[in-house]
Amino acid sequence: MNWLIILVALLAIYIATKIIHFRHLRHRITAIVLILLVLFVYLTFAGVVKSNNIDLKTAKGAFEAGKVYALWLGQAFVNVKEITGNVVKMEWLPRNMSSSVFSVNSNSKDSPHESSPSASDKRLPSLS
Repeated sequence: MNWLIILVALLAIYIATKIIHFRHLRHRITAIVLILLVLFVYLTFAGVVKSNNIDLKTAKGAFEAGKVYALWLGQAFVNVKEITGNVVKMEWLPRNMSSSVFSVNSNSKDSPHESSPSASDKRLPSLS
């Protein structure tokens, strides 16, 4: 049933965009962002309500659904914040490479290429 509602909503949006001609790109982008936001809220709200077996036909159930959804949404933002922080803290370079490898005047003995001469020590053969 959810997929049918989403399909009808997307079809209505497609028809509306064909009827209403947006003159500026920013209007199109705003419309797309709003559409995606509405779909996100609908899908996540339906998922939270379904997973918690909440009856939306009563006022108490609707209030409970709003409270559970707000808690779920808050926890989702906390999780995104933690994941982002962990990604920033990660070491993205291989362990055997250090920042000195990427510097121009690197003469460090910790370099993985210590046995090979540096670029400044290499001489071109003379033509004479």
